[in-house]
Amino acid sequence: MSRRISHAAVIGAVALAAALGGCDLGPDYKRPDTATPGGWREGDAAENAPWPAANWWQAFGSPELNDMMTTAQQANADLGAAIARVKQADAQVRIAGAPLLPSVQANAGPATQQVVFPTVAAPIPYSTYTVGISASYEIDFWGKNAAARDAAKASAFASRYDQQVVALTVVSGVASMYFQALGLQDRLQVARDNLANAENVLKLVRDQTRIGTATDLNVAQQETVVAALRATIPPLQQQFAQALDALAILLNRLPANVRLSAQSLVPLRVPVVAPGLPSELLERRPDVRQAEAQLIAANANIKVARAAFFPSFTLTASGGFQSLALTNFLSPASAIYSLAASLAQPIFEGGALRGQLAYSKARNEELLQVYQKAVISAFSNVEDALAATSRTAEQQESQQVAVEKARRAYEVAQLQYSVGSTDLLTVLQTQNALFSANDLLAQIRIARMQALVSLFRALGGGWQDSGPQAVATAATASPGSRR
Repeated sequence: MSRRISHAAVIGAVALAAALGGCDLGPDYKRPDTATPGGWREGDAAENAPWPAANWWQAFGSPELNDMMTTAQQANADLGAAIARVKQADAQVRIAGAPLLPSVQANAGPATQQVVFPTVAAPIPYSTYTVGISASYEIDFWGKNAAARDAAKASAFASRYDQQVVALTVVSGVASMYFQALGLQDRLQVARDNLANAENVLKLVRDQTRIGTATDLNVAQQETVVAALRATIPPLQQQFAQALDALAILLNRLPANVRLSAQSLVPLRVPVVAPGLPSELLERRPDVRQAEAQLIAANANIKVARAAFFPSFTLTASGGFQSLALTNFLSPASAIYSLAASLAQPIFEGGALRGQLAYSKARNEELLQVYQKAVISAFSNVEDALAATSRTAEQQESQQVAVEKARRAYEVAQLQYSVGSTDLLTVLQTQNALFSANDLLAQIRIARMQALVSLFRALGGGWQDSGPQAVATAATASPGSRR
């Protein structure tokens, strides 16, 4: 009789759940509509333009930079932490998926008990021996457990995208600081050359003072120039040391172990970078894909919060053997089993369920704004980088002409001063113009190379998602998305 009652309870619970199973926990995730520009304001988009390669830094033609990139990808601490976060997210997926499977446990052991008879003065002890297996399974009618697994999957994708964001940030940082360090070496060389030239002029002025064609005022003026040029060198040396220290952090090395074999930016190649179609950019930016994966996870968490309002159904079963004596332990008469179904319906939770649902909806709204900002930022980053690369290229070309003109003027003024056909003020003016032009050209070279790095980064740095719709597909195709 009890067996028929248990079976009836199970069938009744399943039938009730099936009748209620049409509840809508949606909506299913749908990618938000975002505006996409038809072209770039600062450059022509070519349909077949090649996007940056994954090893884009090799286009600069620096073996030393290539070695640094390899080191950074293997040793950078931030990247190592991001990889660890991916492992954590994968573990969370396994944890979240566990309720979709039955929980099975084995138990065995003796138990000593006592029985009391009215006619016996003392309790009579006896032992029972039990071995068995029990299992329980929560029927996921509402898709709560599946939605929780989907949220964990989307978060795992977000962790992978975050790892790629960190990786792109690291390699971009290495390239930018490497060019900064080389450019500072150029500026230091310019400063030293300027100082040497000024000292030569000072020597010339002193010689002319001895023969009476120059005055002590002329000497003092040139000494002032020499002192000012000498004072520009220590700050540049400090900046160079700081650039090496920044590289040390990115490479996860001690600062004392970071040295540069290259001495100048000038020999490096300046690659040409053509942007692809704006419509393709969002699939090549890991930060945009990360923002969308977080949004997908938030959408799934709304379903989890909604499902918590409905009853949960659990099936439990156990079976095994129990006997008072080991001799007949495995006999058919010692077999025991049970089968039961239970239903639990939240009645009063003090507002916790409604609060969790409100929180999940608000979180979804927040991440929607984050995603939309990431999309706009992606297009803006490319426009900024395109403008910077174009303007710095033009500026470098013009400044190169200015340096040549300033050098010619200085050489003529120096020659005329040596023969007495012009005054020292003219020499000082052309000298300062040349020194400033040389230093500005070195700064423009740095800015141009760093603008190219920014453009490579803005275009995604060669990153490609192995499956552009992988996260969305996983969220909409799983049982947790059913209505």
